Amino acid sequence: MNHRPLGRTGVQVTPLCLGTMMFGAWGNRDHDESIRIIHRALDAGINFVDTADVYSHGESEEIVGAALKGRRANVVLATKVHASMGDEPNQRGNSRRWIMREVESSLKRLGTDWIDLYQIHRFDPATDLDETLRALDDLITQGKIRYAGSSTFPATRIVEAQWCARERNLARFVTEQPPYSLLVRGIERDVLPTCRRYGMGVLTWSPLAGGWLSGRWRKNAATPALNSARAERTPQRYDLSRPENQRKLDAADALAHVADEAGIPLVQLALAFVLEHPAVTSVIIGPRTMEQLESQLGAETIRLDRAVLDRIDEIVAPGTTIASADMGWQDPDLAAAARRRS
Repeated sequence: MNHRPLGRTGVQVTPLCLGTMMFGAWGNRDHDESIRIIHRALDAGINFVDTADVYSHGESEEIVGAALKGRRANVVLATKVHASMGDEPNQRGNSRRWIMREVESSLKRLGTDWIDLYQIHRFDPATDLDETLRALDDLITQGKIRYAGSSTFPATRIVEAQWCARERNLARFVTEQPPYSLLVRGIERDVLPTCRRYGMGVLTWSPLAGGWLSGRWRKNAATPALNSARAERTPQRYDLSRPENQRKLDAADALAHVADEAGIPLVQLALAFVLEHPAVTSVIIGPRTMEQLESQLGAETIRLDRAVLDRIDEIVAPGTTIASADMGWQDPDLAAAARRRS
């Protein structure tokens, strides 16, 4: 497997990054099988692994830590902080207090002395970016993390974070992790161009749009069985009574026909499409089973010709996200309370 530069860090990573959200209670509860999947990905040449503290409430990090014993030095390891990890109000968010505490927990669960890429999982309007960046800068100085990144930040906040780091002489975000797929193309308008301008690496999540591009969502077919944990967390993404999800079904069906005509499985078409964008460094694949992993390996070798890309653009226009729930973050400034005087 070839490698791509992770922004301007000098680190080289594979075009496929193994995401581990589906290992543990949120997906595959069999730790031994999950470890075998991780080992298979590493044996296939993948050197980039992404997890988060919140995935199965730390269980995913523990599985990753067990899998990387004896192999840690050759893996670029990424994890994230922000989401709630307990009932207390300070067991979440982007405060210095929480970041400095939670990084220790992640290091322990991962069984490592350092994290290569420590990402802020979501923007937190309640926390000053200076507060967050100073904590991350100190962790870099201490050697507990090598680099810091953001995840699912809107373009305006990416720019603000870059400005804050430069103004305060702090370590900056070197990567962004946004949602991107054939059905979720909104970041083409602003996030991806912004990342290119700042020389940031981009590792994208949900390339199969939460399963919509697995090939199982077709018109005039039975609704596929859903992973219960995923459906429970984001039911609005799968409710076919919602008009936007009906539009997603139409688009997924049309894209499946494009894949058939090109002689490529829809899963591989979806991954190859994401990797085609010049701003994208790596696409995060998130298999739950060995079969799912095998179906995604090799996608990095596929190049889509202009005719296929043009046909995709006809189905889902560039810069378009069909359903806003698939963006992974809703801007609180658009809520009614933020738009109306009290």
